[in-house]
Amino acid sequence: MRLVMGMALAAVMAPGAAIASPLGEKLPDLLYAGTATAERDAYATACDEGDAEACFGVGLIDLILTAEGFSQALYRHGATAPDMPAAAMLLGIGEAQVAASGNPDPEPLTYDGLRQVLDDFVGGLDQAQQGFVLAAEFDDDFVLLIDPLRVRLDLNGDGTSSEGETLALLLRDAIELPQGKTKDGRTAPVDTTIGFDRADALWFAGYTQITAAPVDLLLAHDFSQFFDAALHRVFPRAGLPMQDFSKPRGTLMMDAESDGFIADMIAAIHTASFPVEDSARLAGVLERMRSVTALSRRNWEAILAETDDNRELVPSPAQTSLVPGMAVTQEIVDAWMETLDTVDQILAGDLLIPHWRFRQGFSLPAYFETATETDLIMLLTGQGALPFLRDGPVADEQSFVAGNRVFGDNWPNFIVWFN
Repeated sequence: MRLVMGMALAAVMAPGAAIASPLGEKLPDLLYAGTATAERDAYATACDEGDAEACFGVGLIDLILTAEGFSQALYRHGATAPDMPAAAMLLGIGEAQVAASGNPDPEPLTYDGLRQVLDDFVGGLDQAQQGFVLAAEFDDDFVLLIDPLRVRLDLNGDGTSSEGETLALLLRDAIELPQGKTKDGRTAPVDTTIGFDRADALWFAGYTQITAAPVDLLLAHDFSQFFDAALHRVFPRAGLPMQDFSKPRGTLMMDAESDGFIADMIAAIHTASFPVEDSARLAGVLERMRSVTALSRRNWEAILAETDDNRELVPSPAQTSLVPGMAVTQEIVDAWMETLDTVDQILAGDLLIPHWRFRQGFSLPAYFETATETDLIMLLTGQGALPFLRDGPVADEQSFVAGNRVFGDNWPNFIVWFN
């Protein structure tokens, strides 16, 4: 359960604190104590009065509230990482780790109930974005210093944020947290304090949309059959239809648990055909994606205008990188901006996505604006892609030549870092 919570929160949680205004000065202590959410009204009032740091605080508090709400819903319904028994090793997934929910008495979960959880999550992300965008509208050179790994959250809804509910503890099973060395050679945690400023408000705003887009894509569809067939693997005691049959009575190929797991994965693939039930929401996903590139451009405009060098989340070529071995050069910035140009062409439909089966390219706007269903298997094999094929230039390696040359095999890290 700890890993599930940590990974979910990692998608939307990161640091922020202020040091100049009175509310900014108290924000770190509130975050470390897990009590910042109780002060939202005070920060919202100060934001309305023109305090950029308070607006950043509102965005951060709304982000925490969203993360807590999602985490508490997972806990309430007994979410766990899907268990992968012997079949996992056979399929090359790795060593099987059966994760148990920390909730001893999970509540039942319905399809409509899960949709509401996801809808609340998206709504919370959009609410948080508003605060971050407002903070960036002010011409204030604020810096908010905080160690994100010390921020506490109420993950299980018991009304308290304990020492065990920090991002550091949640992520320790998922990633290797940075460690340093003392003068006598002992291992010690490195300083993970980061200084957040106006540019980073735009970074946060972009990440809310990156996180919301795939959830909104799912919510635009009817995925009830998939829910019934497979999600008891995530919510094993929430009363889903196949809950009592994860371990079959007999065997087909291996052991009962492995056969049950394989059967559920086949069922998941078979039900991965989702009718579109909200075409406006589907089209809105494309707008979210376009807003991400627009916010990234604004983010870099603000980064390049900075004259300080205060523990930057994303540094300019003139600033110090906190990421070992990953200094940001002007060549990297130029390659990123060229990559954004290419992505914008794809999102506009001026550049098409290649499909292995066709000479024509796949138009993203055609899909998001006209699709009536999303059948993942038929899209991949070809027939489902036919309505969205168009004549025109198709993206290839040359379309991303600058990024390929500069980022190389490290491109996923730059995408996560730069947003």
